[in-house]
Amino acid sequence: MRILLAGASGFLGTRLAERLRAAGHDITRLVRHPAQSADEATWKPSSGQLDQAVVASADAVINLAGAGVGDKRWNARYKSLIRSSRVDTAGTIAHAIKNLPAADRPRVLLQSSAVGWYGDTGDRPVTEEAPAGTGFLADVCRVWEAAARPAEDAGTRVALLRTGLPLDENGGLLKPQMLPFRMGAGAKLGGGKQWVPWIGLADWLGAVDFLLERDELAGPVNLVGPEPVTNATFTQVLAKVLHRPAVLQVPGIALQVALGEFAHEALRSQRVLPGVLQKAGFTFTQPTLEAALRAAVDQQSSTAGRP
Repeated sequence: MRILLAGASGFLGTRLAERLRAAGHDITRLVRHPAQSADEATWKPSSGQLDQAVVASADAVINLAGAGVGDKRWNARYKSLIRSSRVDTAGTIAHAIKNLPAADRPRVLLQSSAVGWYGDTGDRPVTEEAPAGTGFLADVCRVWEAAARPAEDAGTRVALLRTGLPLDENGGLLKPQMLPFRMGAGAKLGGGKQWVPWIGLADWLGAVDFLLERDELAGPVNLVGPEPVTNATFTQVLAKVLHRPAVLQVPGIALQVALGEFAHEALRSQRVLPGVLQKAGFTFTQPTLEAALRAAVDQQSSTAGRP
């Protein structure tokens, strides 16, 4: 397939591009700087600029673009960037697809979203049928997904990738925890009773590949593992995998001091299940947290010492 990929420089986008190329797909990366190679195309999503011919040449579009939610301390300016970086990119792509003649439109758009859609679900398990929750990230997800609607209205299949917390040593949930856990300073967050919607990196990549090929799957799809765990269990399992103790606790008040408003999101409970993927017959290669963490740690060990 000829695939147009936005967000290719992120830790998920980089790995996805590698996987898709290895499978024989032709990848064109959307970049904000002047294109420097044949596999790049320039766009300016902040002003809605995207060459129609670039979109028309693609069989599929995958949009993973968006500012990192946990990359900086939240303030009004950064929260605005979190929102605009998602809505602008999704809207630019969706309108570009809509404005093409029907015969030239890509047949599928895989649009990134997040389990933040559900807000805090407490102990209640939720699937894709659950309504949007409350809070800043739930509001962002609502407008983010809505921005992709013009492509769906134009007849392109749109799958919304409600991604959980991918486990990879170079990004996401795991990266900031590896050093303290390896030093024996691993700790549960708050009371530790909040549910963690993790997913193994291999299964996240496999699920995206799966959704590219399954023409009958559209709408929201939870990209999470089949067995969510509490933060306390996550802490215990990671400590076990790393052969380190983890008896500490980070009080909620300490998180609020360190993270500000983002602490409320970090402590929310999300018992999210992959209903659509399971019903469609997707096979998880890392169905348990321990399997996913061991794969991430083994990968880190295998890359240690490389230049």
